[in-house]
Amino acid sequence: MSTPYAKLPGWADYGLIPVVNLLVAFLVAGLVVMLVGENPLRAAGILVEGAFGRGQSIAYTLYYATSFIFTGLAVAVAFHCGLFNIGGEGQAYIGGIGVAIVCLSLDGVFPWWVNFPLAILGAGAVGAFWAFIPGILQAKRGSHIVITTIMFNFIAASVMVYLLVDVIKPAGSMAPQTRTFLEGGQLPKLNWLIEMFGLPIRSSPFNITFLLALVCAWLVWLLIWRTKLGYEIRTQGHSPKAARYAGIGEARIIVVTMIISGALAGMMALNPIMGDQHRVQLDFVTGAGFVGIAVALMGRSHPVGIIPAAILFGALYQGGAELSFEIPTISRDMIVIIQGLVILFAGALEHMFRPQIQTLFATLWPRSAGVEATSGEGA
Repeated sequence: MSTPYAKLPGWADYGLIPVVNLLVAFLVAGLVVMLVGENPLRAAGILVEGAFGRGQSIAYTLYYATSFIFTGLAVAVAFHCGLFNIGGEGQAYIGGIGVAIVCLSLDGVFPWWVNFPLAILGAGAVGAFWAFIPGILQAKRGSHIVITTIMFNFIAASVMVYLLVDVIKPAGSMAPQTRTFLEGGQLPKLNWLIEMFGLPIRSSPFNITFLLALVCAWLVWLLIWRTKLGYEIRTQGHSPKAARYAGIGEARIIVVTMIISGALAGMMALNPIMGDQHRVQLDFVTGAGFVGIAVALMGRSHPVGIIPAAILFGALYQGGAELSFEIPTISRDMIVIIQGLVILFAGALEHMFRPQIQTLFATLWPRSAGVEATSGEGA
């Protein structure tokens, strides 16, 4: 009789399987590098060096990771309710309006430490509103959340083009962007945090939004696993029928979850706008909303997993830029392929190796796998 598949211990389920999937993704990526005639070990060394080898590289990696933490948390909250929010890109993009309203109005009046909390509220409120519409359509009209959130990405892009070209662009300017914010709309950098370890940084956009992202990760953990609302969200995600039986309002939970998800995605706009560019310009999100889906999948929708997954994708962004510079035959398109392979194995094919790992655990460590060892014929 074959060994039955059994439940894995937590460290294997949330640690070992993602690592195995990641290693396979990089092995396949190495084959792609070999196809263009380059040494995959040299390419891997350059990628790691470009992401973590210098203080400035680490700062850029963490800057990219900050955006991915926000969008990954946004997707994860929706996942727990059984919702697939693919609209993080549009919600983050439109969240820039909330940041712009605060900074353009108050950057010359208040210092950054007053404007920053207001910008957090503004970005979160606009992102929440943009997610509220698909949420209410799902809850009240049965519209599929995947379709509506995808469509709202395109609507958000069109709205931002209109606003930046015809509404908030400074008079006489040809560029589709707002004016540069004054000091009250510019966030302080966190480069000193890395320089404490003796790693000098010439310049980088790494800013205090990273700390906000970590706080949001802790708040999401608190919400999902330590509150009544979080319990209702998880119940709705596990079994809508059980949630209805328990008296949990399905429409209310869907709408509230999408509002929270949209607010988290909207706050991503703080990182590039106030922390780096100090203005709102076209396409400042640069795909972070879609990367958030992969981050949430790899992190198993848990903040403890989302943070390292976001840092991994930040390393791929930063290290990939260095790699394409050092080895011109490995273009930016190939870096996108490598990122896609990580998404494929860590997301879409995350259970590919689970049966083999479950069988191994059930055979070698039956108690750790939840299988009681039998002795003799039985009682």
